[in-house]
This record gives sequence, C-alpha cells and structure tokens, in this order.
Amino acid sequence: MTSKVPGEAAAPGQEGRGATARLRLISSGELSGATAQTTGMIRAAAISGDLVGARSLWMGRTVLPPGVSSGDHHHGQSETGIFVVSGRPVFVFRDPDSGQLTRLETRPGDYVWVPPQVPHREENPSADTEAVVVIARSTQEAIVVNLSGL
Repeated sequence: MTSKVPGEAAAPGQEGRGATARLRLISSGELSGATAQTTGMIRAAAISGDLVGARSLWMGRTVLPPGVSSGDHHHGQSETGIFVVSGRPVFVFRDPDSGQLTRLETRPGDYVWVPPQVPHREENPSADTEAVVVIARSTQEAIVVNLSGL
C-alpha cells in the first residue's frame, strides 16, 4: 500500500497531476445549486469542472417535488445516465419512429439512459413523495437546453 504525505515524491504516473491525482469526498451538504436548472426540478452539482476539476464528467442530484412536471429540455451533446434513488419519477419523450409520447415509469433502483439531443421531461405523479435521482453526464458541466415543447 502506498500513501502520499506532504513533501513525498508522487507515485509513478501521477507526476504533475496536482489536486486531480487525489480522491475527493463530496458530502451531501456540499452540493451546489449553481448549475443549469429546468423549471419544476431542483438540480445540485456534486462533481464538475468548477467544483472538483473534473475533465469529462458531471454528476449530481435532482429532486422533483410531489405532483410536479419539469419543463421540457435536452442535454445537448451530453449523454446522461440516471439512477432512481427514491420516488417513482416518470420520464417522457417523443418516440422518433411513431411520433407518440412515451412514458418510462421508474422505481427506486432503476436506471435511465438519455441519449444526446433527445427532448424529454420528468414527472412526479405522487401527491406526497418527492422523487430523487442521481445523474451522471459525459461532459464536465451540466448542459441543459430548455424547450417550449417536446
């Protein structure tokens, strides 16, 4: 096991990496609301270029209050992976083949993949339970393009 102490030489392959060569713990109280937002939902960044120096990843948490639908939006060239922590959020998008609105009804433990440029929205049909998801994006910042419709 190797440890790095102040003044000690960097491990092989870690020279010149500075702070990016260290693991970082981001506690839930350190999440930042200073990230791209969409009406109806509350996004908080945990891992981004600004917060930790990430180069190709953005990660955070989104809360959808009870009975709320988000605004329609997409995430530009970013791929998005979503993990449902709690609640039963519904993800709505327009099927490219049929043109019909499609609803993905989720439960805790489910994952959703959102390809680049795909307009969608999140809905929380529960009258009394918030929906919480963890989001990972393939860009270091949260790209959000808010739309007037799907």
